[in-house]
Amino acid sequence: MIENRESPRQNKCFFRGYVYFGGVLTAVDCVVRDISDTGARLQFPVPQKFDGLLDLHIPIKGQNFHAKVRWHDGVEMGVQFHAPTQADTGEIALDRRVDKLEAEIVLLRHAVKSLQKNGDKTTEAA
Repeated sequence: MIENRESPRQNKCFFRGYVYFGGVLTAVDCVVRDISDTGARLQFPVPQKFDGLLDLHIPIKGQNFHAKVRWHDGVEMGVQFHAPTQADTGEIALDRRVDKLEAEIVLLRHAVKSLQKNGDKTTEAA
């Protein structure tokens, strides 16, 4: 079988990793396999149905990566690192905070609209 890789695997060792999907602050455990300069294969205890950007943290190596899901098949997922260099922990934390604040803004806008509608109904009733 011929492998089509942008860069060769650096390490066939298995590392414990944590994945943060789509700005969610709760980590999902995984095993990092076949890591290279451009991506990795992740294995989860249960299938993950997520397509998009994620953050990968490998504590034993002190590494953090922004990554994009390229494929998933059952409990395995292939990711391509979003940036050619590893992300700084501060960058990931800042990105998560920005995503969380943007989500809060959306919720607040919905709450304001709801309050405005309820205020209009109260005014009509009086």
